[in-house]
Amino acid sequence: MTREIITVINANPNGVVKTLAGSVLYSRFVASKLKEFDDPQHDLLHTAVGISGEAGELLDAVKKHWAYEQPLNTENVIEELGDLFFYMTGMMIVLGLDYTAVLQANVEKLEKRYLKEFTAAEALTRTDTKEPTRMDAPWPTKGDVIGRVNLAEPFGAGNT
Repeated sequence: MTREIITVINANPNGVVKTLAGSVLYSRFVASKLKEFDDPQHDLLHTAVGISGEAGELLDAVKKHWAYEQPLNTENVIEELGDLFFYMTGMMIVLGLDYTAVLQANVEKLEKRYLKEFTAAEALTRTDTKEPTRMDAPWPTKGDVIGRVNLAEPFGAGNT
């Protein structure tokens, strides 16, 4: 599969590109380093799992600071944020998206959700979506069937 690379503007000698308020666009670098599978679905899964794994590593760094009162390891935080950015860029390449489209969609969503600025009420009501939020739905209770999992049954007992 040939990857289409996001348009790169104003490249410096290291191949890194500055765009959008000083953020770094480095899709050429990511495209050259990201493992490529024979199936685009595997490419998508690889980047999604990468995002999830790196988010977990970032959370662990913050947890150590918060729960264990260690100094925040900013070097590690920067590393994990970079890894997240790598996999998010990889996913954008796999899906044929660019930074501008992703950022614009996010701005439009948040402008609908927060009319002026963040408020907890607007965060809970989620006026930007017609889908009910998790807060709107009743919590499952014992005996409810979620998908193929019956919450009344212990794990592995009749649950497929």
